[in-house]
Amino acid sequence: MELQDAKMNGALPSDAVDYRQEREGFLPSRGPAPGSKPVQFMDFEGKTSFGMSVFNLSNAIMGSGILGLAYAMAHTGVIFFLALLLCIALLSSYSIHLLLTCAGIVGIRAYEQLGQRAFGPAGKVVVAAVICLHNVGAMSSYLFIIKSELPLVIGTFLYMDPEGDWFLKGNLLIIIVSVLIILPLALMKHLGYLGYTSGLSLTCMLFFLVSVIYKKFQLGCAIGRNETAMESEAPVGLHNQGLNSSCEAQMFTVDSQMSYTVPIMAFAFVCHPEVLPIYTELCRPSKRRMQAVANVSIGAMFCMYGLTATFGYLTFYSNVEAEMLHMYSQKDPLILCVRLAVLLAVTLTVPVVLFPIRRALQQLLFPGKAFSWPRHVAIALILLVLVNVLVICVPTIQDIFGVIGSTSAPSLIFILPSIFYLRIVPSEVEPFLSWPKIQALCFGVLGVLFMAVSLGFMFANWATGQSRLSGH
Repeated sequence: MELQDAKMNGALPSDAVDYRQEREGFLPSRGPAPGSKPVQFMDFEGKTSFGMSVFNLSNAIMGSGILGLAYAMAHTGVIFFLALLLCIALLSSYSIHLLLTCAGIVGIRAYEQLGQRAFGPAGKVVVAAVICLHNVGAMSSYLFIIKSELPLVIGTFLYMDPEGDWFLKGNLLIIIVSVLIILPLALMKHLGYLGYTSGLSLTCMLFFLVSVIYKKFQLGCAIGRNETAMESEAPVGLHNQGLNSSCEAQMFTVDSQMSYTVPIMAFAFVCHPEVLPIYTELCRPSKRRMQAVANVSIGAMFCMYGLTATFGYLTFYSNVEAEMLHMYSQKDPLILCVRLAVLLAVTLTVPVVLFPIRRALQQLLFPGKAFSWPRHVAIALILLVLVNVLVICVPTIQDIFGVIGSTSAPSLIFILPSIFYLRIVPSEVEPFLSWPKIQALCFGVLGVLFMAVSLGFMFANWATGQSRLSGH
């Protein structure tokens, strides 16, 4: 009541009162402040459970980069890798805290609308463009994996040559997968409906993790692809003989490849375009409840990333390749099932990544319009057609989206949330030199440094003719 009286008497601006209410948890929803434009805090009443929201956000976090984390550990060391991964997980959680705080203050749960509130129409356009570019890049990377891996897996199962049979061509298979699996899921009205498929996707990746752990204990120390291929042809003791001298885990290490692997880790928890759409559909939404969804999702992915990298590295040590599955025997039935599970997980992630793009385009091109099925379907179709055309026709698209990923990822994780916090939180409540705003400013500067370092190493790679690791 004291806050409301202060607001009525003009002692505090409306934004300041709203901010304090949000901090105290009293702002599940609100109407417009007197004299301000109407703001809709919710598109509809959220009905997605806490668990389904965790599945969707975890699925959004998990990317194809998980296959290269063992390689990253090999070039940073076990302890250093886990410490870096923990720091990045905590920074991602803090970044989501900034987003949710800003969303609560202005009563908006759309990333693009936060950009408009902070910088006007130009901010809305910039945020929508960053989200679209980043998520189109992620969709393209997932479809590239399907294009390259699915023909090999099917060909191995059917004892056919992927290069010889027209129906095993990668270009045809990604079209079939897009039409039969991705499009129907992308046409769901609400993101919450994908909680079940996200749960299946996470189950597939859990199977991948369990298989990596099992193979570590089955193989013992396996150095090189030749030794791995003989895994079932020689006794484990004999197989390990003569290799133990190389089977030493490095706790801390620094080499030339570390500069390429650290950015992969830095972007391992990118899920920010999906945070606010999931928040919108969350049952009994509140900032604390959504932060709990984010913390559980990030914690689960931290455990999955850490275990996958550790056991993958402890199987192959310094010889591990960027694509860890290539280190195992390609004729092993378990590994074939794992590769199929990873492909299914990647496929089921694409619709989750598509939703924020469609939302951004609707906010940008059709603001304030009521839901329309024809528009909903048309945007999904156009996006899938464009991404398929890119993946089929542009062989060097990885480099293009490497640049996009190096700019959009730090923008979504570090720069935009910190700028929103600095611009949106009322100075009457949090002065610019207050500790929370100083933290947000340092967070944004860290994002600029990440962007500069990532782009610098990428251009250096191009100049020297080397290839950079890919992955979300």
